[in-house]
Amino acid sequence: MKQDCSKLDTVIESYRGRKGAMIPLLQDVQALEGYLSRNTMQYVADQLRIPAAEVFGVATFYSMFRLKPQGRHVIRICKGTACHVSGANGILDALKDNLNLPEGEETTEDMNFTLLEVACLGCCSLAPVIMIDDQTFGKLTPESIPAILEKFAYDGGDQ
Repeated sequence: MKQDCSKLDTVIESYRGRKGAMIPLLQDVQALEGYLSRNTMQYVADQLRIPAAEVFGVATFYSMFRLKPQGRHVIRICKGTACHVSGANGILDALKDNLNLPEGEETTEDMNFTLLEVACLGCCSLAPVIMIDDQTFGKLTPESIPAILEKFAYDGGDQ
């Protein structure tokens, strides 16, 4: 079965021949597909007649690109100094436990949540802090995590 690449082809075509367009091209491809799969990056390279290493190099260098599918809700846990000294590791453990994330995994089996550690969320006065999608939760304790996650379990998190 051949995959329909018409939308992908449209994105690629809009950047064809433009110098320095790899980052915005990959951003648009990621917006279309949710992440950059190995097959998609190879397809982009083939269509642009450039080495696959060039596409892979950009995608792996910049942290904005996702190389694996992400859950419906993205949880970012701050690991900055203020959060670290305020107990971020306990929050991280509580998140992993409540999400039933196996060691080395960042996305739940049901694809509802992806947990990412970030260097700083810029909310030091709320330490320790997490963001779920665009909502910030601060001054957390491990005990506060289940109620927060419950808000996003299956309702889309749009309060």
